[in-house]
Amino acid sequence: MTAPSGPARTLVRVFTQRFSSTRRGARLARQLTLVELHDWGFPESTALSADAGLLVAELAANAVTHGRVPGRDFELKLTLLENALRVEVSDARRDRRPTPLPHSYQAESGYGLRIVEALAVGWGVTDRLIGKTVWAELARRAGPRAEGEW
Repeated sequence: MTAPSGPARTLVRVFTQRFSSTRRGARLARQLTLVELHDWGFPESTALSADAGLLVAELAANAVTHGRVPGRDFELKLTLLENALRVEVSDARRDRRPTPLPHSYQAESGYGLRIVEALAVGWGVTDRLIGKTVWAELARRAGPRAEGEW
């Protein structure tokens, strides 16, 4: 095993929760993300909280829509690092990989990963023993100088 390349990243906080693979579960994941970030010192009015709410909403909706296996939950994991917030959503379907769709005039869906690409500094997919994890990272521009600041 080799050490990861790049700058060292200091872990600050972690939150993990499972939700039912339903639209209600996806909505609860977004709401709980905002509550957790508020508890970590990032109120809903901050850019990090707003962007994280959008990321979780899109990734959770994809997990419920495309990654659902009856009887299986999806998992949300938030990892606050010194320089980033990592959002991970895991579902039970490894065979369905997320792919950004090309722009389609007047399409009513298919823009979720475009939103993720626009907000995140990086995103990707990793396989799990059962299913996959779709992750995205938001950059922290600077360490909080006061509670909730960037």
